Amino acid sequence: MPPTLDAALLRRWAAAAVAGLDRHRGELDGINVFPVADADTGTNMLLTMRAGADAVDQGSGDAAEIAAALAKGALRGARGNSGTILSQLLRGLAEALGAGEDLAGALRRASELATAAVAEPREGTMLTVIAAAAEAAAELGGDPVAVADAAHAAVARTTGQLAELSRAGVVDAGGLGVAVVLDALVEACAGRVPERSRVVVRDRAALTAARESGSEQYDSEVMYLLDRTTDDAVTALRARLTSLGDSVVVVGDGSGTWNVHVHCTDVGAAIEAGIEAGRPHRVTVMRFDDRPPEPERPTFRRSRAVLMIASGAGVAELARAAGADVLETRPGHTVSGRELADSVEATGAAHVALMTCDVGLLDLASRVAGAARDEGREVVVVPTTSVPQGLAALAVHDLSRNAADDVVAMAEAAAGTRTGGLVVAEAEALTWVGRCAPGEVLGMSEGEVVLIAPDLTVGALWLAHRMLTPGGELVTALLGADAPEELGSGLAEDLRRTHPEVDVVVYRGGQVDFPLVLGVE
Repeated sequence: MPPTLDAALLRRWAAAAVAGLDRHRGELDGINVFPVADADTGTNMLLTMRAGADAVDQGSGDAAEIAAALAKGALRGARGNSGTILSQLLRGLAEALGAGEDLAGALRRASELATAAVAEPREGTMLTVIAAAAEAAAELGGDPVAVADAAHAAVARTTGQLAELSRAGVVDAGGLGVAVVLDALVEACAGRVPERSRVVVRDRAALTAARESGSEQYDSEVMYLLDRTTDDAVTALRARLTSLGDSVVVVGDGSGTWNVHVHCTDVGAAIEAGIEAGRPHRVTVMRFDDRPPEPERPTFRRSRAVLMIASGAGVAELARAAGADVLETRPGHTVSGRELADSVEATGAAHVALMTCDVGLLDLASRVAGAARDEGREVVVVPTTSVPQGLAALAVHDLSRNAADDVVAMAEAAAGTRTGGLVVAEAEALTWVGRCAPGEVLGMSEGEVVLIAPDLTVGALWLAHRMLTPGGELVTALLGADAPEELGSGLAEDLRRTHPEVDVVVYRGGQVDFPLVLGVE
C-alpha cells in the first residue's frame, strides 16, 4: 500500500536520508568515477540533502509546503553534479505533492525534471536509477519497498551500461546514492533500514587508475546560483555551457532560482555566460587537481553528551546533577550562535543532544547543529520549549541505549510534559480571561494566560489544579530567585492532600522571569 506522504513522514524521510547518506558517504566517494573520478559524490549528495533537511527543520506547514522547503533548500545547497540532480528528485516530490499526486507521481515528475536538466543524458547514471524507481512505483502502486528494491536492481545494472563504470568495475555512485535515499523512505515508513549488500569493487587496480586520471578534457568545476532570468535565457545558457565543457546541469526550483553546474577549462567564459543569462551569485570554482583533502575528523574525548541551555543557577545545578553539560545564561542576555557553537565544542563529544528549553532558540540551535555536522560532530536538537521539558528529558537519558533511541526517548518525555508558570502583572491589561490589575498574578499555561489570581500562593494552587485536570503523575515546581520557600512547601502540602496519586518535587530554580514554573508529567 502506498504511504501517505504527509508532513510528519516527509520530515522523517529527510532526516533518515541525511543519516543514510552519512553512513554511505565513504562508500559512495570511494567508487565515484563518473562523470569525473573526483571522489566526492557521497559528500556532495550528503551536503545537498542536509541543506534540504535543514530548510525543513526551520519550516512548517502541510506536506506540500514541507516538500517545497526541502526542494528549495536542496537546490540552494546543491553540491556537484550528483547533488544538483538529487535536488531535482526533491523538486519532483514537491511539484507532485503540490498537485495532489502520490509517490508514483512524484518519482515520475522527478525523472522528467532530472533528465531535462542534463544537457547530455547517459544510460547507467543517476537518471537511469530514478527512471527505474519511477517505473516500479507506477507498476507496483507506489510501495516504498518495491521502489527501493527496483532502484538497487537498476544500480547493479549500471556497471554494464556505462563504459567508464565497466572499466573501473564499479556501479554508479550517484545511482547508489539515489537508492540510499529511497531506502530512507522505507525506514521512515517502516522504522527499519533495509538490509543491503555492500558494493564490491571488482578490480581495485582499475578503480585506482580511474581515480588517478581525473578529467581527461577539463580541469575545473564551476557552479553558481542564477536568478533574474527567463526560460529562453536558461535554454541559451545550457547550450553555451555545453559548447564550453561537459557535465552540464542547469536546474530550477520552480520559483525563479536556478543552479548551474559545468566542468570546463575556461572558467571566465562559464561565468560570463551566466551574467548574460541573469544574475549569477554564490559562484564556486574548484580545480580538480587542487581539491582540498577531506577535512580531518576532530578527535573527541567522549562519545556522547547532552547540552542544556539553562537560565538560573538552580536549574543549571539540577541539569548538571542529571549528567548534562550546561550553557548557563544570565538575565537579559540573548544566547549567540558563537556561544552555543563553543558550548557544543566544549562538550568534547562526538554526538550531542542539544536542548534549548526555549522555543525562541530552536532555529538558532538548528543552524548551529547543521554547522557542527559539517565539521564532523553529530548534533541533534531535542525539541524542548521549557525547563520542565528539559528536566523531564534528562530524567530518561540513558547512555546504555544507542544514541538514536535515547534521543527519541528524551523527545517523547519532553513532549509528554505540560508547562505553566506565574508572573506578576506590572500594569493593567486585557487578557484572554479578563482584565488584570497591577500586582495581580497571571497563570500561564503553554504560552497563554489561563487565570488571574490575587497572589502567588493562590495562583500556584489554581494553576496546579488546572494543569492536573487532564491527569498527571509528577509535578515539578521551580521556585524563582525571589520566591519564598513557603510558596513551594504550601503547594506541595496542598497537592499531597488533594492529589495523593501525584508525586511532587520542589526545587529552587533561580529563574528571574517567573516566580514559579510548573511542569506536569
